[in-house]
Parts: sequence; structure tokens; C-alpha cells
Amino acid sequence: MKQIKIFATSALTMSLALASGTANALEPEEQLGKSIFFDKNLSLKKNQSCATCHDPGYGWTGPNPAINKKGSVYPGSVKTLFGNRKPPTAAYATTAPVLGYSVEEGEALFIGGNFWDGRATGEILGNPAADQAQGPFLNPVEQALPDPACVVYRVCTAQTPAQYPVAFDEVHPMSCDINWPLDLDRSCKDGEMIDMDQPERDKVNTAYDNIGLAVAAYEASPEVNQYTSKFDAYMAGQAELTPEEDDGLELFAGKAMCAACHVLDPQESGDPPLFTDYTFDNLGVPRNADNPFYQSEFNPDGEDWVDPGLGGFLASRPEYAAFAQANLGKQKVPTLRNVDRRLGNGFTKAYMHNGYFKTLEGVVNFYNTRDVKPVCPDPLTTEADALAQNCWPAPEVADNVNTDELGNLGLTPEEEAALVAFMKTLSDGYF
Repeated sequence: MKQIKIFATSALTMSLALASGTANALEPEEQLGKSIFFDKNLSLKKNQSCATCHDPGYGWTGPNPAINKKGSVYPGSVKTLFGNRKPPTAAYATTAPVLGYSVEEGEALFIGGNFWDGRATGEILGNPAADQAQGPFLNPVEQALPDPACVVYRVCTAQTPAQYPVAFDEVHPMSCDINWPLDLDRSCKDGEMIDMDQPERDKVNTAYDNIGLAVAAYEASPEVNQYTSKFDAYMAGQAELTPEEDDGLELFAGKAMCAACHVLDPQESGDPPLFTDYTFDNLGVPRNADNPFYQSEFNPDGEDWVDPGLGGFLASRPEYAAFAQANLGKQKVPTLRNVDRRLGNGFTKAYMHNGYFKTLEGVVNFYNTRDVKPVCPDPLTTEADALAQNCWPAPEVADNVNTDELGNLGLTPEEEAALVAFMKTLSDGYF
């Protein structure tokens, strides 16, 4: 597919510098964000960091193969509590625009935001990744701290030069100049909200915003967004694709219609493509019967629970509620960068918002044959059993399923294999 050539210089130059060891160290705010990202103390039981669910060795997503093989949803700091979706990648997420919509063919097309359902809109801090970074610290099924004050206090008081080479108040002066209640540490451990005067609460809120921005700064750094895949080397003229990978790229851009959403265009900055258009889609993915959220105390619907995706978030906002029904079941189109990133060939990754798929081969076959194969009698049939039985279970959400760009692509087994081979060129670390 020699006609697809994207010469993007800035990110590739930085990537080559990283590979050769000539790049500068992280900027102070990026280093602060890194310290926060890897700090397990910023959780109720001091046992979970952002990196626990977003591990760099596995494409900045879930690193536990036992979890990925089943429900794919990770436990929080309280190990008996689980969320409802698998961790998305934290890499290449900072370029998403603030959530908004445009009207196309009479329908509202939502673009941007972070989290699978777009609820980290970016409206608060002007950056969806910064809004997203604030969420897990206070989510009872994730890091589970009860109050932003607990996060700020632990960042301000638990720093050591080894853990925090750059201190919080070095980057944001006076951020830790807060009169803390004497019983704050106990209240944080006990999961209690903190009683503070409004002037001190205002300081906490400003500091907490700066924590979100610092994490986003790290997630935007070349240490996270490396652009060091074989595909990037190919674009820079530093590597050649194999014939199968080259066929896969051609299919990706053409017959398989992958690039309709996982776009191949370079970014406006000239940097290489991100393989996402920041939109939302319902692919008709089946339910994952092993999702632990079905048994969660935070799920009043039990096994009848259905993930509403973007539609569920839109329903919570009066200005967007009219668009909720048309977006039920839609999840964020993820980047495909690092889609096969793992440490060891035996490691199982999970795909889609609920981790239903465990293999890229299964994902591609589903895209190709979803509307061709019969519906499995059991709606909870696993990917492996569905492939063995030559069927696919019914979608988790039957409304708004995309039937224009997948479902009956007419790909041969060889073409499916070529697509998988190409997607494996998107993992960072090639150079």
C-alpha cells in the first residue's frame, strides 16, 4: 500500500530521540503527574494507583491476564468492589477534544470526551484527560478516597525525593498551604468526608484541579505517547512492512472500512494518526457474562443491567437529554495504538468496553461476519464458544447498532489475518 504515506515530523523526531537516548527528561509538571500516576497511596487502602489498571507494559491498560480472560473489569482499592467496564488505554487520550456535537444528516454526532461513555467532557478543566484523571481517585469502586482533600493531603504530605522528584508546590506554588483538620488522616482512612472552612475548601479544589492537570500533562508526554511503533517507523521510512502487513494496511484503509472511524489521517499538528475519530459507536458487542458488575452492590439491576454507554451519560445532562435515546449503547471509539501491546505472547488482552473479546482474531471476525452468522441460542456465549459454534450472540444493546461499516464485510480468512497482522504493527517499542 505504498500510496499511503504520512510524513509527520515532530512526534517522530521526538520518538527517534527517545530511542537514541537524546531526548530531554520530563518537564516538571509531567514528572509531577508521573509521580501521582504511580502513587498507590492515593487510594483508600494505599494499594492502588492509576498504573494498577493502566500499565505501560500492556499498552497502558489492564495488566492482569486472569482478569482479562474473564470479566475484564478490575477491582478497586476495596477488592470486593468492581466497576462496570474494562480500563481503556491511558495513552494517546490527551488529544481528545472537549465533548461536543455537530448535526450531520439531521442527527447529532458527538465527538470528544474521555471514559468509554464520554462523561469526562473536558468542560471543567478544558481537557478531557484532566477531567478523567480526577474521577478514579474518588470513585468508590476504584481508588475510593472519600474527598478531594484526601488526595491533596496525601500528595502534599507523603512526598519523598525518590517518589516525588518534583514536589507538588514546586510546580504549583502554595498548593499545599492549607490548614488541615487534625483528624483528616483518620477521616480519609475511614472513608469520611472532610469538614473544612470554605476558604480552605477553595484551596483544596484548586489543588485538586492542578493534580488532574498534572496527570494529563504526564499522559501527554512522549513517555506515554511514544509514536515508536513499527507503523511509525514505516511512515518515517525506517522500516518496511511485510507483504501481509502491507495487505492489512490496504484493507484497513479500504475494503474493511476500519479507517472510517480509526482514521489514518495525520493530526492537525502534523503528528502521526491516532487511529480514532473521537466519536461513539454501538458495534453490537454481546454481553460479557463474567462482568462482576452484575453482582455489584452498586448495580440495583443485577443481571438485567445493560450498559447504556454515551446515551446514559447524555440522559443525565438536561441540555443533551433529547439525544440520549439515539445514543444508547454507543461507546467511545478507542485508539488502536498499542492494541496488541503485551509482555509475552501468552498474555491475554481484553477488547471492547466490556472485554467480551479476548483476541484480535475474534474482533476482526466479528466485524466481518456479525450479520452473516446466525445468532447463538445462548446470549451469554463466550467469544471462544461463538467462534467454535459459528455464531454470534445478540448485542448487549440492540438499538443504534452500526450496520453501515461492519457486519458483512466479505473478507476472506486470509484478509482477516492480514488485518490482524497490520494492527500488530501499532504497538510502541519497535524502536
